[in-house]
Amino acid sequence: MGYLIHHSLEAAVERDPAHPAFRCADQELDYSALLRRSRQLAHLLRDAGLSAGGRVGIYMPKCLELPVAVYGTLIAGGAYVPIDPGAPPERVRLLIEDCGIGHLLTAPARIARATALADELAAAGAPLRLVVGSDPRQQAAAATSGRGGATRWVPWTVLEQLPDGDPGVRRVEEDLAYVMVTSGSTGVPKGLMHTHRSGLAYAELSAREYGVGPQDRLGNHSPLHFDMSTFEYLTGPLCGATTVIIPEEVTIFPRSLAELIERERLSFWYSVPLALIQLLLHGGVEERDCSSLRWVLFGGEPFPPKHLARLTALWPHARFSNSYGPAEVNQCTAYHLPPGVWDESRPVPLGRVWDGAEGLIVGADDEVVAPGEVGELLIRSGTRMRGYWRRPELNRRAFYRRPTYPDFEDVFYRTGDLVREDEHGELHFLGRKDRQIKVRGYRVELDEVEQVLCSVEGVREAAAVALPDPEDEAGLRIAGVVLASAASADEATPLTVEALARAARAKLPAYAVPSLLEVRRELPRTGSGKIDRRALAEQLAAAVAQATDEARKPAR
Repeated sequence: MGYLIHHSLEAAVERDPAHPAFRCADQELDYSALLRRSRQLAHLLRDAGLSAGGRVGIYMPKCLELPVAVYGTLIAGGAYVPIDPGAPPERVRLLIEDCGIGHLLTAPARIARATALADELAAAGAPLRLVVGSDPRQQAAAATSGRGGATRWVPWTVLEQLPDGDPGVRRVEEDLAYVMVTSGSTGVPKGLMHTHRSGLAYAELSAREYGVGPQDRLGNHSPLHFDMSTFEYLTGPLCGATTVIIPEEVTIFPRSLAELIERERLSFWYSVPLALIQLLLHGGVEERDCSSLRWVLFGGEPFPPKHLARLTALWPHARFSNSYGPAEVNQCTAYHLPPGVWDESRPVPLGRVWDGAEGLIVGADDEVVAPGEVGELLIRSGTRMRGYWRRPELNRRAFYRRPTYPDFEDVFYRTGDLVREDEHGELHFLGRKDRQIKVRGYRVELDEVEQVLCSVEGVREAAAVALPDPEDEAGLRIAGVVLASAASADEATPLTVEALARAARAKLPAYAVPSLLEVRRELPRTGSGKIDRRALAEQLAAAVAQATDEARKPAR
């Protein structure tokens, strides 16, 4: 059967069953309790018809049920699919339909949305089999509605009545373990299929790279649907460490975060740079005892050197590391900052491809470029995903296959990131090949944003571009500009920015909603008549810069 992700949980119980596994607010689960509840959930899922490889949606805010949901699904032989609890309902429904999710794990805070989703899915002839996390009265209410009655609704407390032995589901390392969903250029979210092998490979490599042990306390800042969370949910149990789940109501307040680091004596922090910058500027970290921090990991976007310099000066006891890697390969490079204060004039390198992986830098012809030249980074690693869920054409484009022996080839993932290797063997990030960007660490397909804007009545064409964010030195913001149709250009039926904003908020995750929207009668064009997005971005950036300068001028 091989070694599977949840076997690391069983090994942790054998080593120290009473050791804390996960904490959230004032609640705690030790490893023994986590394994027991996970097995009980596995029995519930199997009894409700979950088959080997079946997808289970996890649709809830941060809470102690999350690790139970993850490991219960794996023990049952299923694959968990984290769903953004703040995503628009239409996006959630598309995700559930696309992934073929028949079992949903949720919480009372999301039960109203889950109920509406269950009704819509039942009306479409694809009812959910099971929803865990409801009020006991939900079953009767669903039956009364006439649509959701085919769905079984149970509260989390039902687990206490179920067996806690190993259900004995046989799986192998190459089986699907989880599907991480990210933005898709077609308008439908795309799922990254990770196996037990790729998930465990990442956990093992990251544990070795950073020396994680049972004595460590990992701060879980990222939500489950963000790939950074695999460090806390997979690496933590593998090493028998304690993960502290940081609730959303704490993550939005930098001072609360700083207080939590001190109170919980965190030894690991892993987040996008923006969270650390907010801590630095608004968290009062200089007033807190953060000496417990051993490692500060960051990734997802460049870290502005001037802020990194200040943070390294404030936390001289901690080691800092730029942890780079698309979700398709979990992580593939690391750059450990040298001791001391970082040079604020120096961008942070991506570092070296870590042990257990191979990187190639290739040009447009897929030939390896000369040392020092710019090219696309390709990665071959045991941490690589199997492929994209139900996206055969995308799978054909996403991988480079290097022939080696007869009838055998090495498979590399095309990151789409342009890099250069310096004379010391360090990689430096120079930009993207495609129209995918990152906003606050989240990947956004600008084509998807355009598609949503084009769906608004009265829009003839739409262009979405990335602009520098004046509030985040290294960050980006999204601007959306639409060309109104002839009818909408009429004063009688004007197309409004408010209508565009409503459509974007209804169909896109919050981080992908354009912060700047405009309606125009014309758009810049190339010589071939196509929208000139580069010229548009330059126009908008100049206008934003001028408006920012005007706002900073002292009032007369």
